[in-house]
Amino acid sequence: MKHILSVLVENHAGVLLRIVGLFSRRGFNIHSLAVGVTDDPGVSRVTIVVTGDEATIEQVVKQLNKLIDVIKVKELNKNTCVRRELTLLKIRCNSKNRSEIIQIVNIFRANIIDVSPETLTIELTGTEDKIDAFLGMLEPFGIVEVVRGGMLSLERGHLGIKNQ
Repeated sequence: MKHILSVLVENHAGVLLRIVGLFSRRGFNIHSLAVGVTDDPGVSRVTIVVTGDEATIEQVVKQLNKLIDVIKVKELNKNTCVRRELTLLKIRCNSKNRSEIIQIVNIFRANIIDVSPETLTIELTGTEDKIDAFLGMLEPFGIVEVVRGGMLSLERGHLGIKNQ
């Protein structure tokens, strides 16, 4: 089962290396990882999607909390948070199938960000399921490249890692 961990860390060189090293040494698998500065430039938020059972996640959280640069760790509940992933993909197209691809892009509310005679580059933001469905629809046309940016997640409403 996938779990979402939100980790606030001090924004220093080497912090991400220590976090990834912790996962590597203990054989924990990271499904996705996204890092960015928060509203405080001295603090970054690391969103980690990790696969494992409850005991594994409990161990991961305990180990993360032991790292010096870690300020706070919280497992996010999938029912009380907003989750999004950014995907860029390049797809083969020609004059015959271009309009059909554009229709699919519009249905999924994606954006075409580059056009060439042989390809379209598309940007899509959404849940993992939405992105998987989009890729499935476009696969018959010939996907040239895909880049998935990793999940970002925030708790809904007044909930949040800083105020708990």
